[in-house]
Amino acid sequence: MGTNEPKGQLKEETLDPVDWVEFGTFAHKLLDEAIGYARLIRQRRVWRGVPEHVRTALREAAPEEPQGAESAYEDFRRLVLPYTYANVHPRAWGWVIGVGTPQGILHETLAAAINCNVFGAEQSPVYVEEQVLSWFKQKLGYSPQASGILVSGASTANLIGLAVARAAMVGNAAVRKGLQSLDKPVALYCSEEAHNSLAKAATLLGLGTNSLRRIAVDNKFRISIPDLLSRISHDRQIGCTPLCVVGNAGTVNTGAIDDLQELAAICERERLWFHVDGAFGALLKLSPSLAPLVSGLERADSVAFDLHKWMHMPYDAACILTRHAEQHRSAFSSAASYLEKHSRGIGSGNTLFAEYGIETSRPFRALKIWLALKENGFARYARIIEQNVAQAQSLAEKITEHPELRLLSSNLNIVCFQYAPPGFAESRLSELNRELLFRLHESGKAAPSYTTLDGRFAIRVAITNHRTTTEDIKLLVEEVARIGAQLAILE
Repeated sequence: MGTNEPKGQLKEETLDPVDWVEFGTFAHKLLDEAIGYARLIRQRRVWRGVPEHVRTALREAAPEEPQGAESAYEDFRRLVLPYTYANVHPRAWGWVIGVGTPQGILHETLAAAINCNVFGAEQSPVYVEEQVLSWFKQKLGYSPQASGILVSGASTANLIGLAVARAAMVGNAAVRKGLQSLDKPVALYCSEEAHNSLAKAATLLGLGTNSLRRIAVDNKFRISIPDLLSRISHDRQIGCTPLCVVGNAGTVNTGAIDDLQELAAICERERLWFHVDGAFGALLKLSPSLAPLVSGLERADSVAFDLHKWMHMPYDAACILTRHAEQHRSAFSSAASYLEKHSRGIGSGNTLFAEYGIETSRPFRALKIWLALKENGFARYARIIEQNVAQAQSLAEKITEHPELRLLSSNLNIVCFQYAPPGFAESRLSELNRELLFRLHESGKAAPSYTTLDGRFAIRVAITNHRTTTEDIKLLVEEVARIGAQLAILE
């Protein structure tokens, strides 16, 4: 303690830079390198495994004293950057993952700079989110009176959609007293191809995974309508209360789209809630030529969809819309004096997003979406979606024409196939293709993912990538054939 410092006085600190000019120079360096990473991404590997020495370094004890911004950044460059799954790469086709944009780097920087909590209140970010929601209501065929909220991803959006369904269909008693207040167990319905987030949602909502009826699919991997109707009827007979049907607008495995018009009609007739998991497929609505594929989506009581996939917003960004605004609010509204509305001041805002979801602390997700839509326009995103679907069709054609490749499934932007040379034992094909995929990943040239269809291990290509070109598709086919031929000789 200094001699002139009063006894017991706290030495105050801040996390702001000591030298703002020096910080500015450092920040510009980081921004330049981030832009350079995006600009030169095609020259990088799509993936490389994390070596043991890096794993060891990333298990070090927590730092107690500052090491400085530049030193921390060097650790990032050395330990993190080379070993990500570079889903921003033009040949990153694993799962269904968006690639972002260079502009998104700037959008995230602006959001971090103001660092708003968009829980509600009288502030411009609330109006920005309301405008973004309004735009998507219009594009997906919902009325201006519909309700919605931006969330982290479609998994959370599905959870919120099913929570609203529960409140709407079994009443607010279930919200207040829990499901033990119900006389009968409830049942939810989806296809065998539905996303696993639905099972998680059923667990978190207290419905239990046993309440989720997974219905068989047809030869196009769509929910079987006769089997669905039969199961609904059976559940009523055994004393269960059918609650909700979840339709798929683009399954993860194959891109299959359920018959949404028929599901909407069934739900109206059977008086069930109709939810659509449209994680990526809902955005087909943006394209005049592809929108008929998801006809009926606008009839859904709720729909979940991602914006960090086919709209390439930086992670995370997704949306839930519902046609039932009052039920949406009642599912999540909880009185708190610190969130009361006032006639003046910051608390005078009309919208309290904290009453429409599970987050009270909420990032300014809407800013990057709002800026990107203003920069690019909806029509440009529609063209990118159409481009990816055309690229997937081109890949499927190349596979069909290739004598050593076998097409297993092709829907929308997702293609599943095998290397299957003539005369090769069918019983060995799955292991051959698994090893082929590993070697393709390890080469760093391309990164599709995998699934199992009808008992066959499949190489799965999901093209939600604005950087992918026809040459990338050609290279994939060539590399699969080349690696496959090497492995077949070893058998």
